[in-house]
Amino acid sequence: MADDHGTRPAERVKGDHGASPDERVRRDHGASPAGRVEGDHGASLTDRVEGELRRGIGRGSWQPGELLPSEGDLATRFEVSRTVVREAISRLRAAGLVETRRGRGTSVLTRPAEADFAHSIGTVRSPRDRLHLLELRRGIEVEAAALAATRRTPAALAAIDAALHRMAAVRGSASDAVEADFAFHRAIAVATGNRFYPDLLDALGAAAITRPYAGSERDPDHLDHVLGEHRKIRDAISAADPLGAAAAMRTHLDASRTRLLG
Repeated sequence: MADDHGTRPAERVKGDHGASPDERVRRDHGASPAGRVEGDHGASLTDRVEGELRRGIGRGSWQPGELLPSEGDLATRFEVSRTVVREAISRLRAAGLVETRRGRGTSVLTRPAEADFAHSIGTVRSPRDRLHLLELRRGIEVEAAALAATRRTPAALAAIDAALHRMAAVRGSASDAVEADFAFHRAIAVATGNRFYPDLLDALGAAAITRPYAGSERDPDHLDHVLGEHRKIRDAISAADPLGAAAAMRTHLDASRTRLLG
């Protein structure tokens, strides 16, 4: 009997050394025999399944031209409903990675671009992902603060101040606080005079801000702490002190890491 995608079990495409694509993805991803998606507990089920399939295609678990397992097989593998699998495949189809033909199934068209950074940032969910994102930001924004202190113009400093004032005025809205925080960091990126810094911050987007502000029972003064750290960064940039600006940014991001772990 044919499965949901029209592929008979005996016809399932075999990969290298006789391993089926199903077996290869378990081997490549370290998945359990049931194909349970591990980690990223904050992600939606569709996000998780899409991410696993995208990574599997990217790593060659399914080569261009090969059929993906049926919806039923994938639902069993990832322990989700067929509706979730169908939505994940729909996203891959919209991205041009797969195509679905009635009576044949879903086949791989091409691998995702290795530099699919926007998608990668869009899948940041777990605490581990956020810690890794902070490590990336530390490597970028410490130097950006130093450059901003050296190159800032009156207009750039005014933009930094405006973002800082906006953040100070935020109360009770986590989304507004996140946007104001991001605006501050982006204004520093612009102040470097190097267009690639704001471009990179734009690619990160507000996902770069690792923790919401409002309603934190663990640290109700979280916003005030962050605001104070931001002011020290701003003051060093205003004083044309690159070493001080770099140190203040490093201290801020390290404190963010401590808050995230706490």
